[in-house]
Amino acid sequence: MNRHTCSQAMIEQFLADGIHLMFGNPGTAEQGFLTTLHQYPEFRYILCLQEAVAVAAADAYVRATHHPVVVQLHAGVGLGNGIGMILQAATCNSPLVVIAGEAGLRYDALQAQMYADLVSMAKPVTKWATRVVDTGSVLRVIRRAVKVAMTPPVGPVFVCLPADIMESECQQEVISTTIPVTSNLPEYSILEQAARLLQDAEHPMLIIGDGVAWSGAQDALQRVAELLGAEVWGANSHEINFSFRHPLWQGELGHVFGSKSSAITRQADAILIVGTYVFPEVYPNLSNVFAPGAKIIHIDLDAYSIGKNFPVNLGVVGDPKLTLNALANILENKMTPEQKSAARQRTEKISQIKDQKLAKQNEQDHAQREDVPVAFSRFMEELSKVLPSDVVIFDEALTASGTLTRYLKPHLAGYFFQTRGGSLGVGLPGAIGLQLAYPDRLVIGFTGDGGGMATIQALWTAARYKLPAKFVIINNASYALLKVNVLQYWREQRIPAQPLPEFYNLDTPCIDFVGMAQAMGVPGARIETPDQIMPGIKRMLESRTPFLLEVVTTEDIPDFN
Repeated sequence: MNRHTCSQAMIEQFLADGIHLMFGNPGTAEQGFLTTLHQYPEFRYILCLQEAVAVAAADAYVRATHHPVVVQLHAGVGLGNGIGMILQAATCNSPLVVIAGEAGLRYDALQAQMYADLVSMAKPVTKWATRVVDTGSVLRVIRRAVKVAMTPPVGPVFVCLPADIMESECQQEVISTTIPVTSNLPEYSILEQAARLLQDAEHPMLIIGDGVAWSGAQDALQRVAELLGAEVWGANSHEINFSFRHPLWQGELGHVFGSKSSAITRQADAILIVGTYVFPEVYPNLSNVFAPGAKIIHIDLDAYSIGKNFPVNLGVVGDPKLTLNALANILENKMTPEQKSAARQRTEKISQIKDQKLAKQNEQDHAQREDVPVAFSRFMEELSKVLPSDVVIFDEALTASGTLTRYLKPHLAGYFFQTRGGSLGVGLPGAIGLQLAYPDRLVIGFTGDGGGMATIQALWTAARYKLPAKFVIINNASYALLKVNVLQYWREQRIPAQPLPEFYNLDTPCIDFVGMAQAMGVPGARIETPDQIMPGIKRMLESRTPFLLEVVTTEDIPDFN
């Protein structure tokens, strides 16, 4: 009679929790449980040729599905390769269950080849990290990992699986994991207090993040914004938390320098923060981020983020959807006719200013329409004319992202995802994760040449599994974002202008992305001139296989002088 091993029981536990996908890169220490996978055809293994690809694809999948997924890495070396992307998942709250094997408990004293303290490696980039040390606790640990990952604030967890534990006989029962229901509504009096702080404002502002999308609070948020006539800004907002088409949407606050954010936030006399923390910049301001006397209200399920960096007048732990709906009802009933009229006037003024800025940008785009190499704005102008309304986009366009969103104007929840957290190379694997989540939709992933090279192996995975995802690589032959950042850094630090570092350029030798794609089984086309745009787009959209478009364009480096 065959033994029922812990490896088999673990897969059955994942299936009991509705987890049917594992992204990974196999290794010797994991061969015990990986060789059991053929017994479970309903549990699918997605082979990736590099660990960062596995983590990034899994991250995109859970963002789309709001359901945990497993990432398998190989011992310490594999975990090390994946840690950058796990950090991104931790920063931006993606519930990944990361597992890695090791030779076994019996070899601890020898510190043999590939020995590493995996738990200590994983702890700084996960919500919880542990090692299974008893055969009777394997399923209990896996259930706890799933529970911790899915309990708000959601995030990645790590479990180290010694081979001798996983090969042992399992006598534990498979039971589906209990995920606590955390949806809650604050007391009415607390929301009344929030309404009073907001309704008298002359310059109200909303700062929002991806906690809005996780809660499904977009409609409730829009009600509050419209009632107040408030500008809406994103901070760690990389999904459709608020429609890009809405006149009140103003874009993202600063990503690198706090001075950009503070110049905006100090204009408000009342600020409502929802589903994010303040402020997620690389170099945040340490003080004076709000105007003197401004009223600050923060709503989130993540109590740790409320008031973490700067004091607020009212911190509310609550589900954003339930809380914002209740707040909108109170504002509707409590605001005076004069306050509602002032809000409508603010909305009209904000809309006019936004339209003027858009018109100016469109004029600049028009002046570049015939440029060679092509202006990315011309490419997006043509692409936006032929895309279906239900296209799903993964945007790692970085310096070209503003152009992309200006033409696509994303507005449907679950159809648009941007890079977040700072790791380079999420665009290609991101498209793979989204295509697995949405097998019947058109999925397009955008990245640059730097991001594309970071995870180019993702194309092989798309070809292997016949995933019809499309990939657009914006090739400006440089790390353009680094050039933008260093120019602003010099300006912030009052450093005299000087030549940009030569190692920010990627033009020697030139990278042939179409050739690399074809070598991995993905057809492609290269666009360099305006007349090549539509034929290339047509080939991409008509392809029933993965397809890569390389758009050769020029740098768009802003002038900070």
